[in-house]
Amino acid sequence: MELFRKKSLGMFQHNLAQSSLKKGLNAIDITLLGLGIIIGTGIFVLTGVVAADYAGPGIMLSFILAGITCAFVALAYSELAAALPVAGSGYTYTYSTLGEIVAWLVGWGLILEYSVGSATVAVGWSAYLTGLLKSTGFHLPQALTAGPMEGGLINLPAMLIVGIITLLLIRGTKESARVNKILVFIKVAAIFIFLFLAAPSVEPVNWVPVLPFGWHGVSAGTAVIFFSYIGFDCIATAAEETNNPNRDMPIGIIASLLICTLLYIAVSAVLTGVVPYSDLNNAEPVAYVLRHLGYSFGSALVGTGALCGLSTVILVFLFAQSRVFFAMSRDGLLPKSFSKVNAKTGTPVEVTLIVGTLVAIMAGLTPIHVIAEMTSAGTLFAFLCSLLGVMILRKRHPELPRPFRCPALYPMATLGIVFCGYIFSNLSVHTFMMFGGWLFVGLLIYLFYGHKHSVLSVGSDAHRRYRAQVEDSETFGAGTTAASES
Repeated sequence: MELFRKKSLGMFQHNLAQSSLKKGLNAIDITLLGLGIIIGTGIFVLTGVVAADYAGPGIMLSFILAGITCAFVALAYSELAAALPVAGSGYTYTYSTLGEIVAWLVGWGLILEYSVGSATVAVGWSAYLTGLLKSTGFHLPQALTAGPMEGGLINLPAMLIVGIITLLLIRGTKESARVNKILVFIKVAAIFIFLFLAAPSVEPVNWVPVLPFGWHGVSAGTAVIFFSYIGFDCIATAAEETNNPNRDMPIGIIASLLICTLLYIAVSAVLTGVVPYSDLNNAEPVAYVLRHLGYSFGSALVGTGALCGLSTVILVFLFAQSRVFFAMSRDGLLPKSFSKVNAKTGTPVEVTLIVGTLVAIMAGLTPIHVIAEMTSAGTLFAFLCSLLGVMILRKRHPELPRPFRCPALYPMATLGIVFCGYIFSNLSVHTFMMFGGWLFVGLLIYLFYGHKHSVLSVGSDAHRRYRAQVEDSETFGAGTTAASES
């Protein structure tokens, strides 16, 4: 049963008290982080593909279904983030409720989501930049815009954007949030300009039939466009760097999800209303519709918005990835160096550099053909565990202060589990196999390293370091006792 040992609430309180991460984020920053990660590939690329190949005009229902599912999860995350405002998101919440091995697998799944997701988005960023430069008559050689397996030498733009954002994150969380604000405003402005120009040309006849592929198409489309929402769980990783997490985290999580869902539905409605859904099977549906309407600047407009949108996605992905590594390292499941924080910047510089370097290599040398479903799998797994966790925490620790309480928790969390399970069941067999293989590799790492070095493993170096830091021996004793009993 050691595999299911849990961190006590006293240990979380100790982590918060000893945290060296620098606070500086408010509710607006958290909301904009959410907009920064959620509005990206989904709205600029996936809307066209899903409409053409999966759902037709029913893509609006796909976004509604995905939005409702995320709403259930968002309410649960809001309660957890307010009650346990510690870095790590779903990994941290699972550690206190379902046990260490489940928490490790959730963290391992989040690593897949954030690393593969950020590398994929970086490759997309490179493609948009190349297209914009072509429209101005400047052509980058293929050798510098594609990896060796795609006929080139290296995808230099993809590596450069990852490098620039990595350096920005090292400078500090507040500085990164400031840049994120600017980029978010630019891409949201581009979306509203598109809606303003294209909405008057909507022809309701293009929405008939609404469900050309039936309800199965809507469900399958939901599983794909769920990639559009995979970012909002990243917001919770910033809890430890938020000025007032008890208030700001719930506001940021719920507000960003609501705004993004409305924008997704509006854009998909306009896209499928202006042209037949079958014409949207391309990587730039928004630009295509504007060109169709005769707006020659549409490609440049959307390209600029997409560059800003994809930049913020990479920024928040890398931010979240480093914070998950930080939390897992602090718990002893990864090497201690991953949780070192620079005294000047208040950021985990070493792990941020490691994450940025690995993602840059992936983006620059590897052909990223991982379908949207692959990253969705890791997210849905984390959501399912967190939904179970919030119910268990409410039952086991009713005395825990909860500045935000999820209304009708048990029915809401149960519906969230049902919805997440339904979407998970619509993923392809290929995705299940790849995700299962990833979890198996993670399990081996945990059994041969993490289990022995955990702060809950009595006698480990991490355990001794933790004990040396704890001043309240009673709190520590309660934590280790609870852990060993679990």
